[in-house]
This record gives sequence, C-alpha cells and structure tokens, in this order.
Amino acid sequence: MHFDQRTQQALREAGLDTDEIEAASASVVDATQETAAELEAFFDDLDAVHSDMDMAHSSSDVVEHTVEYVDLYTHGADLRGYLKFDGWGVYVEDGRVLTDDTVELTLGPTVHDRVKFTTDPDAL
Repeated sequence: MHFDQRTQQALREAGLDTDEIEAASASVVDATQETAAELEAFFDDLDAVHSDMDMAHSSSDVVEHTVEYVDLYTHGADLRGYLKFDGWGVYVEDGRVLTDDTVELTLGPTVHDRVKFTTDPDAL
C-alpha cells in the first residue's frame, strides 16, 4: 500500500475501511504513472523546449533548451527520473502537466527548483 501508517490511520478515522484505503492507494499509484507517461509524451519528438529556468549567464527570462531525452519512473506516488539536454542534464523529482503545451517539473541538484517547460515561449 502506498500510504504510510499515519495516513492509513487518519483515513480509517475519517471512516474509510481497508478496501477503500487500498482503492485510494491504487488510484494514487495509477495517477502517478499516468502523469509520468504524459510528461514523457510531452518531451517526445521535441527538438527544443523553452523554460523559465534561472540560468546564471543568461539575460533572458525565457531559455531555450535542446532536448535529448527524458527518462521517468514511478514508485508509489513518487515520480523521479532524468531530463537530458544537449550537453547537460538534471534529475527530475516530481512533475505535472499544466496544459497541452506546458509542463512543470521539480528539478533536483543542481537546479533545486520548480521549472516550467513549454513549446510556446509566450506561455511563460
């Protein structure tokens, strides 16, 4: 089951039985897997993507990145992976789809920030 013991206890106190808690847990896992697939599909076949990432040597608020690949995996409600650009990459620690043209990822070291990526730079 996805939920930790405290969460399971709180759900029981809220009136859910074990079967309902297991169903909710399965729903969370399914939603996480679906989000990972949607995020991977977003980056598939893109040559370049624009972001609002703060880049040390950039004077622009919008940065263009050449995308090589994204590789995501899930475990329970955790979504993790790696996003590879031309010449560098970053760990992905979470993410969500905002629109058909824009996603938001939580990036790990060395970025440590939530970053929006889009096919439309005006969306940032």
